[in-house]
Amino acid sequence: MKTRDDRAVLGISVRFAALAIVVVFLLACGGQPEAVAPPVPEVTVATPTVQDVTVFAEFVGSTEAYQSVEIRARVQGYLDTMAFEPSSFVRKGQLLFVIEPEPYEAQRDRASANLKAAEAGLRRAESDLERLEQAVRTNAVSQQEVTRARAERDQASAAMLEAQAALTNAEIQLQYTTLESPIDGLVTRNYVDLGNLVGAGESTLLTTVRDIDPIYAYFEVSERFVARILEEREGYRDPDEGSAIPATLILDETGLEIEGEIDSLENTVDTGTGTIRIRGVFPNGDAKIFPGFFVRVRLPGELYEDALLVEETALGTDLGGRYLMIVGDDDIVERRY
Repeated sequence: MKTRDDRAVLGISVRFAALAIVVVFLLACGGQPEAVAPPVPEVTVATPTVQDVTVFAEFVGSTEAYQSVEIRARVQGYLDTMAFEPSSFVRKGQLLFVIEPEPYEAQRDRASANLKAAEAGLRRAESDLERLEQAVRTNAVSQQEVTRARAERDQASAAMLEAQAALTNAEIQLQYTTLESPIDGLVTRNYVDLGNLVGAGESTLLTTVRDIDPIYAYFEVSERFVARILEEREGYRDPDEGSAIPATLILDETGLEIEGEIDSLENTVDTGTGTIRIRGVFPNGDAKIFPGFFVRVRLPGELYEDALLVEETALGTDLGGRYLMIVGDDDIVERRY
């Protein structure tokens, strides 16, 4: 009786024998595989388009905030209040920090009291002077006493002015304990935690606010490019004359493109690099661009009138360079570099 392994070996032997018979049959017949002709390639012919073409130039630059303000402590004291959320948008005049106001309120009250005392002293000195000036007409007092009273009146007036200045200074110092945002913009985090002493010997940096709508992009351009632009535009004109140069900001990481314009260029060329620094301004209402981004700025360059345009797929390249296949008379095709 045959086992399962014996039956498996027998099956493999039968298949090899059948394959050998087929090979011998094909060799005996001398059969060769038929060659299949390749399909005829499809050729597309297109007519070039004629139109004016502007060649654009691109430059690498970086973005900066439209406005940037450092919020610093201008008086000494302990940081008492933080009234904003870190990394949030704030409005002009919005409260940001409060430095303990109590010592400065006391200084203001003391200065106010001194001013009232000085005003009272001035009124008394003026009254004494008026009384002595009437008495000197009847020779009841000497002219020397009148002169002394007039000097006391002047001293009292100066003391009142000094007290007024001290009160004004105390009120200013008290105002400095409340720090508000001077602009609309994006505030960063707080650099100092509550309860810390600030303004001791230096104007402690507490946070920064940056207005990023619109946003600036700074980049360097060769003097040759600037000279050509100025020649085409018949010299430089102020942007408010409607001659602003259009520009496109491009962020490679996302493919974002924002249309803007050039609003500033330096008034001299850097002789070391042969470049001039240019600034573009771009709308950024959705805050997709932050200061410090590396970007590309596209500017319009030379204008080619009646340029011939063809599909990019029609261009070929070999050792001779780039070429087109031109269909001429009698449908004869020639290569044109």
